[in-house]
Amino acid sequence: MLITPPLLWLGIVYIGSLFALLVQSFFSIDEFSGLINYEFTLKTYGELLRASNFDILVRTIAMASAVTIGAAIVAFPIAYYAARYARGKWKAVFYLGVMLPLWSSYLVKVYSWKLILAKEGILNWLFETLHLSWVLEAYLSIPGIGGNSLSVSWTGTFLVFLYVWLPFMILPIQASLERVPPSMLEASGDLGAKPGQTLRHVILPLALPGIIAGSIFTFSLTMGDYIIPQIVGTSARMIGQAVYQFQGTAGNIPLAAAFAVVPIVVMGIYLTLAKRAGAFDAL
Repeated sequence: MLITPPLLWLGIVYIGSLFALLVQSFFSIDEFSGLINYEFTLKTYGELLRASNFDILVRTIAMASAVTIGAAIVAFPIAYYAARYARGKWKAVFYLGVMLPLWSSYLVKVYSWKLILAKEGILNWLFETLHLSWVLEAYLSIPGIGGNSLSVSWTGTFLVFLYVWLPFMILPIQASLERVPPSMLEASGDLGAKPGQTLRHVILPLALPGIIAGSIFTFSLTMGDYIIPQIVGTSARMIGQAVYQFQGTAGNIPLAAAFAVVPIVVMGIYLTLAKRAGAFDAL
């Protein structure tokens, strides 16, 4: 009896809404009347392969992959220090530092970064103070990742995504590293392994489930987000923005549903591979 209400919520509200989403993706829009044609067809999924729509899929998956890799690189040394060296009050300071950004408003953080990355922002001022403006200008002139300023570039979008989702990568890695017995590191040293070899052959394989667990959060959250790309970055859309616009201003519910199915399928495949790698043990 106690478990019935959450099961009903999961089965009817959550899974039911996903099923309704899947069904609507098999409908289509009448090109002349603009009304939904309630006949099952794969025409809407075919529209995903059009150049403009396919670019959105590639762009989103590429950004999600870049953010996940970047978060893993930044999070690992932080998590390693917390797991191996932080003790007592310093561990409490670590948790406070990691969790504190999650307690502030999501929109406040995004708009704050927009101001930081703007032409008049503190980052641009820092480059000017250090007489390194030419370095920033040279970087912003690179096609694909640059722009008029960092706040209207894909680099800016990447940095904001990285900042917002970084705690979700740090904590699983830190939990995974805490499970590594110190005796294994000592045994590696006794067998003649150098610190770099111990890191590569002992620590990283044992921390891999935590990295994969963190990547589940960073990858999925980046794929579905539509606020950050709308505030920071170029005018090119990502999947979240496409779903928002097609179901809102455009009124094309079937195409919005088809776009929304893509992250579900991608994450389904990703979660299957992550489960095989033992990532859920580190959650």
